[in-house]
Amino acid sequence: MLRRLAASLTLKLVALIGLFVALPIVLYGQFESADSQMRNLVTRAIQDRSALIAEALAPVLRETDPAAPMNMNRELEKYASSGTVLKLMYQPPTPPAARSASRFFLVGSAPPLAPEAVTAELEELSQRGLLQRLSEACTWNASDEMRYRRADGTVELLTSIIPIRARGNCWILTTTHVASDFLNTSIGRPYWETREVRIAAAIYLAGALLAVLVALGIRLSLRRFRNVADEIALGRAADATFVERNTVPELSGVARDFDRLVHELRRVSREIRQSAEDNAHAFKTPLAAVQSALRPVHRAVPEGDQRARRALEIVDSSLARLLGLVNAAQRHDMGTADMIDAPRLPTELAPVVEEAARQVQEIAAAREIRLVLKLARGIAVRSAAGMLEAALQAVLENAISFSPGGTTVAVSLHASTDAVELTIEDEGPGIDPEKIERVFERYFSSRPDDGIGSDRSVKHSGLGLWIVRRNVEALGGQVKVANRPSRGFSVTMVLPRFVIH
Repeated sequence: MLRRLAASLTLKLVALIGLFVALPIVLYGQFESADSQMRNLVTRAIQDRSALIAEALAPVLRETDPAAPMNMNRELEKYASSGTVLKLMYQPPTPPAARSASRFFLVGSAPPLAPEAVTAELEELSQRGLLQRLSEACTWNASDEMRYRRADGTVELLTSIIPIRARGNCWILTTTHVASDFLNTSIGRPYWETREVRIAAAIYLAGALLAVLVALGIRLSLRRFRNVADEIALGRAADATFVERNTVPELSGVARDFDRLVHELRRVSREIRQSAEDNAHAFKTPLAAVQSALRPVHRAVPEGDQRARRALEIVDSSLARLLGLVNAAQRHDMGTADMIDAPRLPTELAPVVEEAARQVQEIAAAREIRLVLKLARGIAVRSAAGMLEAALQAVLENAISFSPGGTTVAVSLHASTDAVELTIEDEGPGIDPEKIERVFERYFSSRPDDGIGSDRSVKHSGLGLWIVRRNVEALGGQVKVANRPSRGFSVTMVLPRFVIH
């Protein structure tokens, strides 16, 4: 069972789907954690760089007189870089109770601002709440950081606020960066919006789509092969059908092998039929000649010569048995050929059982045995012509031959969703439990020499139940035998059900 599950393509497909679902979740979590660490490192590096710039400006600011006109653009340009905006703000000394968030002057910027743009810049800083944060930084002499988007809402800005104390005055250095420009991290946006994640997602989806297409291609190809096999079983497919129906180049060799196998099986089936006919003719001709030559011998032997009469009876019996074996061998070979090549057609079972019962009705009536049929209608299986009929007739003849006079042979037919059970029960002596496993062996017979079951009027070959099992298993079913609890023997044929639409 475990080996079968391990070889299941469906199970492997389910495992692959589970892997495709779990892999991005696990990797995304790992990558997001790594990106979060990188964001922290980059943010800390930005803060440290801003702090270093503030340390470098502190000596200059200690020598600067705030009462004199100031232009710090040149000093800030020394530390400016692409994508970074530096601004230096000054708050005049006032009592804490009188401090206002709006009392800041822009004394320098890099890149430089035009004079007419300074007022608009301060108004934007006030609207963003940045001036209030500047006042708090001066009050508590503590660095701060804030993020906000541009007016159009498209780009997030990261701003570091560094207070600088010089000559009792509070100066504020702000460094502003476009958050998404730092080493391609996800600062300022969700991690799934980063370029790398989107490229990885596109590659993953392309791989998943390719895997699905491959799985669907294999499934469709196998379904085509199954449909061709069904058509061959139904006798509707011509030679080389697998090659004609195949659309996958990699399966061309397999399709050719299947077609070659079907062609070879048909050839073997024809040869078996021809051989069966030839052998039967070859054996029956001399047997008929011997029987014909014995007729004058029968007339010539005196009635009182018991020894000669007994010898002739033995010869006649042996010839009859030999002829029965020849006929049984011919039926066996023809049945084998039918199993190989005959189409499996939808067959309703009730009429087949009724016809088989009709054929043995005279034998049953002569023995005073009653046939009872309990058949559900509308139950069908796939069967080749004659295969079920031969199996049923063999079981019924066997049941009748082992049944005492005045008893009943019951035939019942019922079905479940996907299986059909056909049971034949007699009221005979049953079989020795130690021999019950051998009843399906070729040439095995448990018939007694005398009494019930001896049946000397019919020449039995010991192939009956063997042929029954062979035919039923060839149709995808199985045969079960058992001694009945009360008295008798039962044979149950279980076959796959074919639903008639």
